[in-house]
Amino acid sequence: MAVVGGIKCVKYLMFVFNFSLWLAGTAVLAVGLWLRFDPKTKGLFEGSDAPFVFLTGVYILIAAGALMMVVGFLGCCGAIRESPCMLGLFFFFLLIIFALEVAAGIWGFSNQSKIVDDITTFYMETYNDYTNTRDERLKETLRLIQTGLECCGPTGTVVDSNKDTCPPRDALAQLITKSCPDAIDNVFDSKLHIIGGVGVTIGVVMVFGMIFSMLLCCAIRKSREVV
Repeated sequence: MAVVGGIKCVKYLMFVFNFSLWLAGTAVLAVGLWLRFDPKTKGLFEGSDAPFVFLTGVYILIAAGALMMVVGFLGCCGAIRESPCMLGLFFFFLLIIFALEVAAGIWGFSNQSKIVDDITTFYMETYNDYTNTRDERLKETLRLIQTGLECCGPTGTVVDSNKDTCPPRDALAQLITKSCPDAIDNVFDSKLHIIGGVGVTIGVVMVFGMIFSMLLCCAIRKSREVV
């Protein structure tokens, strides 16, 4: 016997939520694989001096995307097929992700200065290595970082030979361009409340997902007991 009434609405809400989660996971996984295998960044993964922060971030993207796809698939199939087993697995994985998010949030806030230092060190090493080697892979990495942060060089005024890695600006804007170490520090200081807000929102959505999955699972079992 299929679920009816309000629980049927929960069933379709679960499907829409998890289909969106699956699509988001696909996008995250695609970005991670692109960064890992794109010719412009692939070289960063080779050699003993590969940047730890960048490598870790890319592999986290790949793992998170794959996990999101698995969870989204279980949620979609569990809701549409009304499978208590799949819904139970969905709840289990979502609980693990929620616990990891809480742990990562606590670690991130308690190690904020270390994270900033590591990212700044990675940037400075990349900048210095490019200055010495003129490696095109490092040039592309620098361009991505500096365009994203809207900064230019370690001091905000770079030598002519490195200006091609900076975001394009007019002559006046170049005089007031901020340095990348300052830009990295500003991102964490000014965006910390946004990052925290996004994390709390995701956590609340996960809690509702777990509640809905248990409601749907219990309703399915009860409907089968009636039959």
